[in-house]
Amino acid sequence: MISLTSEMTDGKGRHARGWLFFDGECEFCSRLAAWMETPMRRRRLAVAPLQNPRVGALLGLSREELLHAIRYLSSEGGQYSGADALLMLAREFWWLRPMSWLARVPGMRRMMFVAYEGIARRRKCQAQMHGTLKGMADENHVC
Repeated sequence: MISLTSEMTDGKGRHARGWLFFDGECEFCSRLAAWMETPMRRRRLAVAPLQNPRVGALLGLSREELLHAIRYLSSEGGQYSGADALLMLAREFWWLRPMSWLARVPGMRRMMFVAYEGIARRRKCQAQMHGTLKGMADENHVC
């Protein structure tokens, strides 16, 4: 079980088996996290914004590194980002498992990474629109 110890619990005071961390300033990411929150809670998984100060401390990353990609922390302590994070999360749901199976087909994993990067680069994020991410060029900010 992972608690963001004095860290975090899943909002009901329970420790979570895994965490999905998303860019809370990104409308697309926030919608995705809200959509996944209920099914994740049923599996004792939780979501939290990357901007929470405890997340950076837990993952050992700076704010700029955190905001580079969506992240997943498994119950075993494995940290995954970007398409890897989504593939690890897919293993938790019967209706998303085919995505992780497809990733094993030669060439498909690379296609998934390219698709993730393309979508992430084009997302509409408050931080990008208002320039609040200091030192990060738009093309380098990936959710």
